[in-house]
Amino acid sequence: MTPALALRGVAVRRGRALVLDGVSLEARPGEVLGVLGANGAGKTTLLRAALGLARPERGRAELAGREVLALSEPARAALCAYLPQERHLGWNMTAWRVASLGAPSVPAAEARRRALAALARVGLAGLEDRGVLEMSGGERARVLLARLLAARAPLLVADEPIAGLDPDAQLLVLELFREEAARGAAVVVTLHDLGLAARFCDRLIVLNEGRIESQGLPRDALTPEVLARAFRLDGRLEETAAGPVVAARRGGR
Repeated sequence: MTPALALRGVAVRRGRALVLDGVSLEARPGEVLGVLGANGAGKTTLLRAALGLARPERGRAELAGREVLALSEPARAALCAYLPQERHLGWNMTAWRVASLGAPSVPAAEARRRALAALARVGLAGLEDRGVLEMSGGERARVLLARLLAARAPLLVADEPIAGLDPDAQLLVLELFREEAARGAAVVVTLHDLGLAARFCDRLIVLNEGRIESQGLPRDALTPEVLARAFRLDGRLEETAAGPVVAARRGGR
């Protein structure tokens, strides 16, 4: 099966600094792939390189087997929907209109239908006509998630989608990504909560200073040695009735 997204030995330089160094990975249809790492490890740069928003110094990125830099912007949009880390909205558009921007290539009536359905999925039914600048920060974040879902793309890429959300909303977002994977989409998401990543992701990639420190099933990717090297934590992954958690304290090497 052709990967929805692939990086082949990608290196990205910012000024004199090599932000990514020889990164290779694949995201497959039907799975949630979590990208983890400390601040500055290269997670956002990895996503931007994968989508053709950052040009590699070497290596290549592919969407559905095609080199991303050779694809037109409409072709990229048909293959992938992207939720960036920034949540700035400059205009007080209604929630449904913002969400409908995720489906620009379909008729207006269909885009509205998708937007309303996506808003209901993120828990904002009844707020469709409210201006986004009149909403709380968490509500705006969910409107932008609805925009991502309205695209119905075969690949969903989200950069820190649960940052700033309350615990219930965090679980809702990750459950929605699991639903998208169940329908056959590939989902790539960056996260800082290691326990939630282990609970909701099929596979994990751990970055450390621009290189892949580990990858694989959560129990294989988050070993005590990886926690120490990549996150400076003394800890381990433990199973609980609610799912995996990372029991850790500062002090790893």
